[in-house]
Amino acid sequence: MRVYATPDNIVGKELRDKTVVVVDVLRTGSTILTALCHGCKEVIPAVETEEVIRMSKNYEKNSFLLCGERNMQAIEGFHLSNSPLEYTREQVAGKTLLMTTTNGTKAICRTNDAREVLICGLVNVDAVAEYLSGQDSDIVFLCAGTNGQFSLEDIIAAGAVLNRLCTRLGMQDPEMGDLAVLAASIYDHDKGDLNSLLKGCTQYRKLAEAGLDRDITYCLTQNAAPVVGVYRDGVIRIPGPAQAQNDENRE
Repeated sequence: MRVYATPDNIVGKELRDKTVVVVDVLRTGSTILTALCHGCKEVIPAVETEEVIRMSKNYEKNSFLLCGERNMQAIEGFHLSNSPLEYTREQVAGKTLLMTTTNGTKAICRTNDAREVLICGLVNVDAVAEYLSGQDSDIVFLCAGTNGQFSLEDIIAAGAVLNRLCTRLGMQDPEMGDLAVLAASIYDHDKGDLNSLLKGCTQYRKLAEAGLDRDITYCLTQNAAPVVGVYRDGVIRIPGPAQAQNDENRE
């Protein structure tokens, strides 16, 4: 198992045939998982704002929402920004979410060579660990980072999943790269107070300065959105029976 600190660390076809876990704590991953938890039909990530607007022309009115941000700011004309607190059941249930963000959706869209892609934040670490425990392919954690730089909160979330795989779920002696070992170790040492560990980090500080403390608190709450989001064929959904149940509930 390996952890990549940013998408730019990926070289060539290193994700081919692997299970890739895209980690974005502050905030895209947490927002996507919250939307899925609250019954949205699916999330379609895109790199550019223009791409989202173009895709929207293929959907019936009131069946979709334009979502995202640029440099933490809401995009003019979009329905929702990148605050997970906006993605309530009343807002998103049954909707297709067309989303673009500064870092997170770009990282997700870099994974086309992967065998399977999961979306991860601290808000769903138990669900991700449980899902990965049944996989037989190589596992790679791809951290979204911030503007090309690694983000400690993403490393910590990867460490949280690795910690669970190695301890609670009993995965014996997994082969881990150096950054994976470090991530699991840091999480294990500081899991009792992640807020204190992360409050000096770049993205945490920027969100705090913008008055988004409630977003931070939510995104650092482990298992606040306990679902698995799988990115396949350009779409993020809850896999298997859970997705079928969501569809049934919306009928």
